[in-house]
Amino acid sequence: MTHQQMLSFAIVAGMMALFVWGRFRYDLVAVLSLLVAVLVGIVPPDKAFVGFSDDIVVIVASALLVSAAVAKSGILEAGLNRVGPYLRTTQIQVIVLVGVVTVLSAFVKNIGALAMMIPVAFQIARRTNTPPSSFLMPMAFGSLLGGIVTLVGTSPNIIVSRMRQELLGEPFGMFDFTPVGVGIALAGIVFLAFGYRLLPQGRKGAASLDAALDIKDYVTEARVTFESDVVGQTVADLHRLANGEVKVAAIIRNETRSSSPLPDARIQENDVLMLAGEPDALESAVARAGLRMSREHRLPEIDEATDEIGVIEAIVGPNSVLSGLSAERIGLYERFGVNLIAVSRSGERFKERLRTIVLRPGDVIVLQGNLKRLPDTLRDLGCLPLAEREIRLGSARRSLLPAAILAVTMILVAFNILPVAIAFFGAGVLLVLFGSLTLREAYETIEWPIIVMLGALIPVSESIRTTGGTDLIAGWLSSTASMLPPTGALVLIMVAAMAVTPFLNNAATVLVMAPIAASFATQLGFRPDAFLMAVAIGAACDFLTPIGHQCNTLVMGPGGYRFGDYWRLGLPLSILVVVVGVPLIMLVWPLR
Repeated sequence: MTHQQMLSFAIVAGMMALFVWGRFRYDLVAVLSLLVAVLVGIVPPDKAFVGFSDDIVVIVASALLVSAAVAKSGILEAGLNRVGPYLRTTQIQVIVLVGVVTVLSAFVKNIGALAMMIPVAFQIARRTNTPPSSFLMPMAFGSLLGGIVTLVGTSPNIIVSRMRQELLGEPFGMFDFTPVGVGIALAGIVFLAFGYRLLPQGRKGAASLDAALDIKDYVTEARVTFESDVVGQTVADLHRLANGEVKVAAIIRNETRSSSPLPDARIQENDVLMLAGEPDALESAVARAGLRMSREHRLPEIDEATDEIGVIEAIVGPNSVLSGLSAERIGLYERFGVNLIAVSRSGERFKERLRTIVLRPGDVIVLQGNLKRLPDTLRDLGCLPLAEREIRLGSARRSLLPAAILAVTMILVAFNILPVAIAFFGAGVLLVLFGSLTLREAYETIEWPIIVMLGALIPVSESIRTTGGTDLIAGWLSSTASMLPPTGALVLIMVAAMAVTPFLNNAATVLVMAPIAASFATQLGFRPDAFLMAVAIGAACDFLTPIGHQCNTLVMGPGGYRFGDYWRLGLPLSILVVVVGVPLIMLVWPLR
């Protein structure tokens, strides 16, 4: 072993030790490893930052943007609400939720697919009185299974594809992973449909900030236009459309108020509906019914192109200028440039127009305005902002645009019209340009620690190959595998990737293991494709701990899981992946 190889292995070993220790965050560990690698001379200074310009970084960031836009569009909620009445048993709920997450994860980043489905899972759990812990871990595992179906589903596939291009001159295509991935995913869904019973029952997740701020009795008003889907329908129809989570408190027609309308009352064009419910339920009902927030035509002014319109929750303070006045009387929009979107008062449900409600100290209000000015406006009004949480009430939703852009992107990539990085980068730009995501949301959506870690680890992992370390490890593995049949050699690589992933991030695992696997295959006289596939699947299928993949970490708190809960469901699933995956790989990607 040369001096350079020893330094390279020492840095990787130290990096893994810091990852396992957990004292420092993984992105800090990655940049520290890069700095040390440059200082000791195994990464040339002019190559230190090439990882940040790598296509992997662009693809991962862009895929997260696309996932966030699809989640915001509400198209998933609309689809699942149609099948909601049929989800009567826990097993059916698990099958549907895991199946949807698995399919979505094949086309958008799996962490994004899981994030957009978790609120839906909580809705179903609340309606059916089922513990969310029965859903969340199977959904996280389903997102990992779905991610191995296509090139862009998970980072390991993208990295392995780049490795293949460096080694063989041609990357894996968008659907080269599909034959093996679909087989493993189907087997995994069948297992999870029954295996969820292995999880501890009745676990309760940690209370979130949204739960602590659970204000259920907001009242807002929305106008029925000629384009609204509820024109000519009854109040009961609207209640059903909102799954009973929104009530029509009043109908105002020709300035005449009909309080507590009967369920069979017909809704007509130009009616103003006073709607009561939670902010998310109100926002969803307004979007799905095609209603228009009654103040949306009075958009607050913006001073610069970077200004954004948003909403904020606040409490009317004891000395507020709003106390004892209505929005109409004080001229809220004319004087302060903000719209009153909704009002909540404990123990009271309003039936009059928002603009005529006389506000009192302690009322909770939702204001729409220029986000840059809102803090000053709240101070001028004497209102106290609530702790920040996501409120979309009053924001526009474009249900079909993100899905259409995603579909076009997939077609462009599938037919090799555009490279993956360009296609998804373009999709992200279009989604922001057309307003599916604001610039603020776009920057908040990208997981910058993951991006930094990828950019820093690429040159570090490359140093193992450039110093000859991969050939050295491959030689050790070859001596072990020489006593094994070809199937055993492939199992060895996949299990090795699975074993390393809980301690390294899955992307880091591939960066380290893929060159080793390719060199290992070459020394045994095999084609490297099957071994690269085995690394990708082994690194992507981390079911044993909550720390190996962000999807597992994401559900730990909400599901109330403990560290030891993961292996109870994850160990048999890992064995299933090896048993199903290795024969499929050998069938699709022959060793010789």
